[in-house]
Amino acid sequence: MPISVLGAALGVLVLATSPRPAPAAEPVTPEQQSAAQQVAKAGVPLAELAPDAPGTYTVKAGDTLWGLSGLFLQRPWRWPELWGMNLEQVRNPHLILPGQLLLLTRANGQARLEVATSLAPATVMLSPRVRDAGPSVVPIAAVSPRFIEGFLNEAVIFDDDQLAAAPRIAATQEGRVLLSKGDVAYVVGDVGSQRDWRLFRQPQPLLDPDGGQILGYEANHVGTAELEREGGTNERGETVPATLRITSAKLEGNVGDRLAPLPPRDFAPHVPHPPSRPIAGRIVSVYGEAVNAGQNQIVALNKGRIDGLERGHVLALWRAGAQAIDRGQAGPPKALRLPDEQHGTLFVFRVFEKMSYALIIEVKEPVSRGDRFTQP
Repeated sequence: MPISVLGAALGVLVLATSPRPAPAAEPVTPEQQSAAQQVAKAGVPLAELAPDAPGTYTVKAGDTLWGLSGLFLQRPWRWPELWGMNLEQVRNPHLILPGQLLLLTRANGQARLEVATSLAPATVMLSPRVRDAGPSVVPIAAVSPRFIEGFLNEAVIFDDDQLAAAPRIAATQEGRVLLSKGDVAYVVGDVGSQRDWRLFRQPQPLLDPDGGQILGYEANHVGTAELEREGGTNERGETVPATLRITSAKLEGNVGDRLAPLPPRDFAPHVPHPPSRPIAGRIVSVYGEAVNAGQNQIVALNKGRIDGLERGHVLALWRAGAQAIDRGQAGPPKALRLPDEQHGTLFVFRVFEKMSYALIIEVKEPVSRGDRFTQP
């Protein structure tokens, strides 16, 4: 069964010819299936294609969901339409093999994408080849993993101030002021037999720009630590702290840093898609205590799971319309407010109860607290 780049809009890039089963792909929603079927009947209008959409493209390792969809369509998150351009050949839109050649055809004002098996007689086509890159099967990334992989477990919003009662570093080996990788820390509080921990600095409340209420608590990620010896009480009734060793350090650890269990690493794919219903909100903060953010930086949003936001949602960033003066009428000048302008795109990669983290995919001007976002 032929498989093409259309699958990149949904899921998994297979980098090997190994017989191991591919990872489970995220399900296709009825809305996405319907959009693909509609396009399959007529194709995509030429106006929806990217201005520089290539006539042919050979899939290669390292391609991303966002990049592949953006090659052919003006709006990369509209991958069901891309899939629908070749629905007959692509029964399983979750798989794609590097080396396959894709052909974009235009006819009667519509475009379709095909897996090229033959070209005109005057054209010589090399047969697609799959390069064996080892025995693993690797999920295709929606965006470049290097921009978000460090935040998948580090960037955390707590629903309440739970770290206030969490285990904390009470003392350090030889009275050191700062801790780095390999150093020993002594911790008081209930660590039980939990082996792996994350270290956080004192959390700060995050306030909703619209109402001022606390939406959650964000704590700077310090590093990770491993339990070496459980604490307890000695024969004299004195408290003996647990012993942990710092295994990684993003910041230098210190007395007072709080602990939270290290969760399993999340390797599930992030499939780009627009929200199924209208949504509007504002930027709460820029991750890392910066005032402004640019492309490939992380921002916190004042909408989360309870608002219908999902991992993989694509959102539009808006810039408030500038003030202007109407001088073209008789009488005194009149103040005007120009329309808001879309100037960027967000990609939601982590969702909490009331808030979310998003990566700035593209932006024209700096992003700051209070900036508005909506569905694209």
